[in-house]
Amino acid sequence: MASIRDIRKHIGSVKSIKQITHAMKMVAAARIKRAQSGIMSARPFSDEMDSLIGDLYREMEEEDFMASPAYKLFEEKPVSGAVCLVLVTADKGLCGSFNTNLLKAALAWLKEYRGKKIYALAVGRKGRDLLKRLKGLNLELYFEMVNIFPKADYAKAEIIGEKVLELFLGRDIERVTLIYNEFKSMLTQRIVIGDLLPLKSRALVSGTAVKCGDFNFEPSKTKLLEALLPRQLKAQLYRVLLESQAAELAARMNAMESASKNAEELIEGLTLKMNKTRQAMITTELSEIVGGAEALGG
Repeated sequence: MASIRDIRKHIGSVKSIKQITHAMKMVAAARIKRAQSGIMSARPFSDEMDSLIGDLYREMEEEDFMASPAYKLFEEKPVSGAVCLVLVTADKGLCGSFNTNLLKAALAWLKEYRGKKIYALAVGRKGRDLLKRLKGLNLELYFEMVNIFPKADYAKAEIIGEKVLELFLGRDIERVTLIYNEFKSMLTQRIVIGDLLPLKSRALVSGTAVKCGDFNFEPSKTKLLEALLPRQLKAQLYRVLLESQAAELAARMNAMESASKNAEELIEGLTLKMNKTRQAMITTELSEIVGGAEALGG
């Protein structure tokens, strides 16, 4: 049986852990409001950019547009090309199943394309570490960016966007796929697996069916589209960073709240055990005293 000193030491350790988990929960709760505000601002802009690109693309004359550099971002390449993965994870742990679910989704995606050349862009330390450990795949870690959460900004999205464009336009890339956690609510995050490039399939379902022929464009529609496409891509990536950041904070806040509750229950159980141990010791001592007195009296 553990001594009272050992139990008290154990209780002290659990209380120290509880203080840490409670502090982490409060920090995440303080940051989540700002992260939510950022998402609410980024989502409408991102959606409108998608809609505008879709409207312009449907109005393009195929012959003229094919000569534009922007056409390469819409062109659906042969399935024999390489593929690219943009994996957005957290830099730290202690956020429940946030990273675990992302890494499982990434591994399933990599397994699906294991026969192809794979280029990877890792945002977040957890994803970077996984991709570096993988063996037996034709995988190249093309770019990595770590230690940006919880202070992700548009400048980081610009850098990632430039690398994605550089890779897609400079190599024979069939598709660029994004895997990240989308913030749904304080209790829910959703794994999103979607193609970032090429844009053709997204452009055909986006838009508002506005007839651009009713407007005059200066410069031309093609020039306007060429100028908008890099901004649209970076706006999408910025939204993804904000979504992942808010989802991570929400997951960490919930995980630390659960950890604090578990620590409290463990402290209560250890306190009860300590009291029972003390009671048993007192009972034993009293029995020995009574037995010794009876022996003397006899």
